[in-house]
Amino acid sequence: MLVALVGFLLAAPALASAQASNVSSCAGYSLGSLSETKTGLTAQLTLIGNPCNVFSDDITNLTIQVTYETTTRLHVNIFDTDDEQYTIPESVISRPSPPTASFRNESDLVFNYDPSPFAFWITRRSQPNGAPIFDTRVTSLPMAPIGPVIANDNTTALNGFPLIFEKQYLQISSALPLDANIYGLGEVIASSGFRRDIGAGGGSIQTMWARDVADPIDENIYGSHPIYLEHRFDESTQESQSHGVFLMSAAGGDILLLTPQKSNVSLVEYRMIGGVLDFYFFSGPNPKSVIEQYGDLIGLPTWQPAWGFGFQLCRWGYHDINDTRQQVTSMREANIPLEVMWNDIDLYHAVRDFTSDPVTFPAEAMREFTKELASNHQKYIPIVDAAIPKQVNTSDIYHPYTRGVEQDVFITNPDGSEYIGQVWPGYTVFPDWFQNNTQQWWTEALRNWTEGGIEFSGIWLDMNEASSFCDGSCGTGANLTNTSVPFLLPGDPGNPITDYPECYDATISGPSGNITVNGTLTCRPERATIAKRGLGAGKQAGVDLNTPPYAIHNGNGRLSLHALATNASHADGQAELDVHNLWGLMEEKATHLALQEILPGKRPFLISRSTFSSAGKWTGHWLGDNFSLWSYLRFNIAGVLQFQLFQIPFVGADTCGFNGNTDEELCNRWMQLSAFTPFYRNHNVKGAISQEPYRWDSVANASRTAIAIRYAMIPYWYTLFANSSIRGTPPVRALFFEFPNEPELFNVSTQFLVGRDILVTPVLNPNVTTVDGRGSVIWRDWYTHDVVNATHGAPTTLDAPLGHINVHIRDGSAILLHAKPAYTVEETRQGPFSLLISQSANGMAFGSAYLDDGVSSPPGPNKILTFEVTKRQVKITARGPFDVKQQLSEVTILGVGSKPSRATVNGRKVDSFSFSAQQGKLVVKTNINLNSQTTLEWN
Repeated sequence: MLVALVGFLLAAPALASAQASNVSSCAGYSLGSLSETKTGLTAQLTLIGNPCNVFSDDITNLTIQVTYETTTRLHVNIFDTDDEQYTIPESVISRPSPPTASFRNESDLVFNYDPSPFAFWITRRSQPNGAPIFDTRVTSLPMAPIGPVIANDNTTALNGFPLIFEKQYLQISSALPLDANIYGLGEVIASSGFRRDIGAGGGSIQTMWARDVADPIDENIYGSHPIYLEHRFDESTQESQSHGVFLMSAAGGDILLLTPQKSNVSLVEYRMIGGVLDFYFFSGPNPKSVIEQYGDLIGLPTWQPAWGFGFQLCRWGYHDINDTRQQVTSMREANIPLEVMWNDIDLYHAVRDFTSDPVTFPAEAMREFTKELASNHQKYIPIVDAAIPKQVNTSDIYHPYTRGVEQDVFITNPDGSEYIGQVWPGYTVFPDWFQNNTQQWWTEALRNWTEGGIEFSGIWLDMNEASSFCDGSCGTGANLTNTSVPFLLPGDPGNPITDYPECYDATISGPSGNITVNGTLTCRPERATIAKRGLGAGKQAGVDLNTPPYAIHNGNGRLSLHALATNASHADGQAELDVHNLWGLMEEKATHLALQEILPGKRPFLISRSTFSSAGKWTGHWLGDNFSLWSYLRFNIAGVLQFQLFQIPFVGADTCGFNGNTDEELCNRWMQLSAFTPFYRNHNVKGAISQEPYRWDSVANASRTAIAIRYAMIPYWYTLFANSSIRGTPPVRALFFEFPNEPELFNVSTQFLVGRDILVTPVLNPNVTTVDGRGSVIWRDWYTHDVVNATHGAPTTLDAPLGHINVHIRDGSAILLHAKPAYTVEETRQGPFSLLISQSANGMAFGSAYLDDGVSSPPGPNKILTFEVTKRQVKITARGPFDVKQQLSEVTILGVGSKPSRATVNGRKVDSFSFSAQQGKLVVKTNINLNSQTTLEWN
């Protein structure tokens, strides 16, 4: 939740102490003691000459292990032989078992090396003469020294490219094709969109340090994901291939994507302040398979309950239960579907986790409210913050704290005393997820909360970078009874919310946010500017835990600002410096496991802010504290695409924007866009104007239309997410995922695909009624079923009046839908199905659907339906024991050449069918049982 208001109070200049890495005296390492194995090789790396000690002590002896783990995954691990550098424990991220078979000769990836100075490069067996996909040879990199590549940032000077492995500074560089197509490395709101800026004379710096901040552009934010996908297009063959590179490291660091001026190559350079160089390479060769291979390593996404795809509503500022209940009532009165109601920290007593205010949210009234929601097939989700308030006197009993003290579950100072920070409830402590008792304590706290009246269906985890408002452990000498925070809350006297979308001027149009005032449009485009090792350093000598000698580009400056101090201590002597980026992931895992125990047999539903690699096994994600600006509507798409790559596919933005005031036009467009992202929630800041979708008639109308499409598509969404949980296939896709050989699509972040078959082209700018899109196959309009007349690959202008979002169906698709979208997901699921088929030019189409009860954990019996379409025939096959009670009531086939004279189902004549010549649309009314094979034919 809110951080913009505190960031400026605590921030220091990000680059104040940063310096370039002068590595000109570093000679690197030489390889020896090579031992070949059937799965790879092991060797020793020894420092050449005298240590250069750029930022800390060089480590003289390293080990390299190369393992061909599968035919598509190659593991290259360079670590200190004494095993003192921090490595991520298996208890945090479990890795696949070591291979027992040999893949050396079957893998498409080949490890090559020079022994002295040691360098390695990875090539494809299928392209022996092709450029390496990763190449650390100095001869492949630009000629050094090179002055600052990014203007005004001296740290981007490149003095050389040796392998450096020090206690607190690791550096390795790889050549890339000039202006390579790089995606991933996050979390970030990149001004360049989904494709990262690596352009000539510039580039990007991705800092790996989880940070509580309100969605800045081109800086580190909540999560850390050191994985990138590169997509290469061969001009000579007109074909492309993709591969992935993942550094399994929780260390803070900078990953630089740079292209020096006049260079014929670009580069990626890793500068990490700890850990090891534990690389995994994925051969692809297409974007979807790279993402699947990454998931196979770190773990596949958790199963989502079907209700999670419904529309959800929240704000910071529902001041009591009556206000909260009124939103549920108002949404139903407006006939805008509402699946889940949320509460922010307003719910709490004294802003304390696991409580509810006895006056504004009394526990028994909350129990009645959540049961009322449940009786209407609706859900309730409360917030849980990372920090636990410290109890300061015996008359103020707060059991989560006292139980935590009894069980020794909190992070400490190096001397063993309690580490005290400051968050919403005042002075706080923080769970240590490495302690043996923490899981039990956390589960107990959540169970007591729900049994006490807050009967939740899921949990929202916030502030879990983890965030703290004071600098360092701040309990000594502090007035621990002071529960105020060191800044004004939004909407308080002296801190009004006055910001509006880019072209809205409240001094002219007033504070309503309406699209017109006195008949005049409020959007004034001329006013808008829209942007397009063992246990680690905790037990090492000679390590600076508080101010690491290489200052990474942390947006807050020093690493402990607005975070826990880096010398805070975890179990077994682990230092916060080493494990900071893991805090959110470990909280997510603990909460997921707790919900499995508290709500047995049901799929845990979690949304969390700070994430790390493998977090998708446990949670979904929202894109943080964004802004009610048109530029952030655009960033919404790139953010969702980014997290598909990270294997956290259940993701979405705060619809209509969080910080600042929205307006009618922006909220209208955003409610439509978010209906086609996995997580769909409207949420805004305390003190801003209300933005529930019923507030403006135009937004209500747009929302009803978009949500009806979304609920019709739930079988399609559900199947996409089943495929994600089974094999890691991304549900939402950039256009080039499906059309990898079309370079004009490599940088498109204004359109996206839901699965293979649904193309979404939203309006992303104010005061427009058309939008441009691209497409190289036959696309049919969702609403009219008309074919879009488009030149191959060329932009096409589409009508987009307010309230309309362009959605198109790909040819060759067969999509199972709900025939009658209802008010809730459950009511929708109880109704009949329909089947929408968009034939290709040759009359072919294919699709599948995964059906089960939508809630069981682990997933219970299922039914997999396949739809095979040939000319004049639809064949439906069913496999699996799940009993589908709802019938298929309608089949719509697009692209039928002429009106048929007869239609049959399993040989029996169908009396009810219609045909529209303009769309070649045949609509057959049926009552098909989806538990057995069915053939529909026409002639």
